[in-house]
Amino acid sequence: MLKTTKNGKLWMVTQPDHAEVAGYLAAHWGNDDFARPGHYAAAPDAERLRAEVIFAVAQHDNGWWEWEVTPDVSADDGFPLDLSEVLKDQQAGMNRWRTGLRRFEQSPLPNLLISMHAYWLYAIRVLPNPDPAFAHPLFWKGSPARLYPGGLEPARAFMAELERMQAGWKSVLGADAATAPWIEPQHLQPHARLLQLCDGLSLALASNLIPAVEPPSKGLGDDAFELHDVPRQNWSDRVTIRVTPHGNGRLELDPYPFDVDPLPVVLPARAVQLPANRPTHLQSWRNGAVPQTLHFTMCHAQA
Repeated sequence: MLKTTKNGKLWMVTQPDHAEVAGYLAAHWGNDDFARPGHYAAAPDAERLRAEVIFAVAQHDNGWWEWEVTPDVSADDGFPLDLSEVLKDQQAGMNRWRTGLRRFEQSPLPNLLISMHAYWLYAIRVLPNPDPAFAHPLFWKGSPARLYPGGLEPARAFMAELERMQAGWKSVLGADAATAPWIEPQHLQPHARLLQLCDGLSLALASNLIPAVEPPSKGLGDDAFELHDVPRQNWSDRVTIRVTPHGNGRLELDPYPFDVDPLPVVLPARAVQLPANRPTHLQSWRNGAVPQTLHFTMCHAQA
């Protein structure tokens, strides 16, 4: 659960809902300046590749499904735990990745991309010199230790486990002439990065986790930040996108990567007025609460 306190309300967004918004952004990624997913290099069926990548982005947090249905509850407010609270249990976090990576057994490429996403989230803490091109937007100003506490040895072992799983999916993809090109670096690297970037953009709308240019982060689309190492036409052609909020949910992106300008974004949420009464029975509250939506507009920076 992503929890953000703002304007006298506690806003709550589930991990799967946030991921669906990331998938929406991936589906609209690409224009004359930015390649669409699946089109960073020549492929036998680029549109099939594009569909697989968009699915991976939209489902990258599917390991949270079970937790979000029956979440652990905060002793402080009686609502589901915030992401930073949940991640204090490092082993449980790894198990959520394992659950998610077993869910779609017939989807080797999405599993490969999602596992790479998990790998680089741990690598920022574990590797002495992680590749900066795969630093998640969460870490564009450095690693927030509060998101990934715990010992390094379990994290190293989990990263090795992910590498073994990745080798299996690469073997399956490589055995088929139609999908073998997908695991080549010119395809795999920009698509793995695209997942990180769409995840970061969605997190900036759903939470206050993305560091702001001028801290503290306010969240829910009200922070300026940067997306680094954004593939434009191919992996060798990478740029920085500057995101600037202008109030009322309007964010300018420079340069602009989407196929619609402006691009409307709608995010499902739950909200309570503060101070909020602790729900006696969480399921009764959450299923009886009036649904909320957060509305945003992404647009090209004005000259």
